[in-house]
Amino acid sequence: MRVRHLQVADFRSWEQADLELEPGPSVLVGANGQGKTNLVEAIGYVATLGSHRVASDQPLVRHGCARAIIRTAVVNDDRELTVELEITPGKANRARVNRGPVPRTRDVLGILRTVLFAPEDLSLVRGDPGERRRFLDDLLVLRAPRYAGVRADYDRVLRQRNALLKSSAANRRARRADADALATLDVWDGHLAAHGAELLAARLDLVADLAPRVAAAYAGVAPESRPARVAYRSKIEDTLPDGYGEPGGERADKEVVADALLAQMALRRTAELDRGVSLVGPQRDELDLVLGEAPAKGYASHGESWSFALALRLASYDLLKDEGSEPVLILDDVFAELDRRRRERLAEVALGAEQVLVTAAVAEDVPGELTGVRYSVSDGEVRRVG
Repeated sequence: MRVRHLQVADFRSWEQADLELEPGPSVLVGANGQGKTNLVEAIGYVATLGSHRVASDQPLVRHGCARAIIRTAVVNDDRELTVELEITPGKANRARVNRGPVPRTRDVLGILRTVLFAPEDLSLVRGDPGERRRFLDDLLVLRAPRYAGVRADYDRVLRQRNALLKSSAANRRARRADADALATLDVWDGHLAAHGAELLAARLDLVADLAPRVAAAYAGVAPESRPARVAYRSKIEDTLPDGYGEPGGERADKEVVADALLAQMALRRTAELDRGVSLVGPQRDELDLVLGEAPAKGYASHGESWSFALALRLASYDLLKDEGSEPVLILDDVFAELDRRRRERLAEVALGAEQVLVTAAVAEDVPGELTGVRYSVSDGEVRRVG
């Protein structure tokens, strides 16, 4: 899989940009603030419908403009598809495939798959649990695009259930009886368990498949360090069968997980009504990152944190590559942050990719092995220079 052509209009700092891309390594070199990261961010957006830098679409539209446009031509084996996205903050985004509109923007997911490693990935190790949950869910969608709908359905049910709990909590504080609300809550419990079980079961299976790859990738980039491992930690793990979420273990059964969620919600009902918020479900779970016997967060050095973040991305790339079309590998301004060993390991993986896109402020930061096509990004222009 590769991107043959990228065109953007009013995206980030770019009024217009048009870029033909080749297989193998392509290196975009430019000083900070010239827009090189914006270009690979646009490619990543086509793959995930999200940015690795910001949580909302508003910053993606050039200041003073109403919308941004991204067009890509994606080659997968002998088939080429053109994807166009129109990003309009405050309104529904629109998408076209081969110039024809699609019913939902998320219908373009799966046409392009990318794995992106960037300085922001340190938050996977040092940030809050939400960063790691997002990592898992984004990887789930890359693995199987239908999970974008599963996640959206779960988020919708969670918002509605939380609104009901908040209202019920207010009534309890005012000592008002609310039998109808409690009956309605039983219905939302069922919805939350059904959607939550599908998401949670998929996360457990993903972590089981990812864990050995993370351990191997970390050993490759930091052989002198303590061994690394990842594990999924759920509020309902004590009620699940042994082996769920573990390499070589039993695949997660959605019905078993749904029953466990319902049982835990029944146990936490009083606490949820008191606090006015859902205390059970995938939104409360954690991906544990462990070095030796200690959690990576708070105990890993700067170099170990970088190594763990890199291992998560390399493991993701390896998993997606083994399961289908090889993803495009994007390395956004990371070589300057890595020592020699980590640079060499990353370059080794990149050399084997069908397409790898690299950004750097200084050409010398990029390992010599990644000699492919070079582009200069400056003064609102991107030019091929080698």
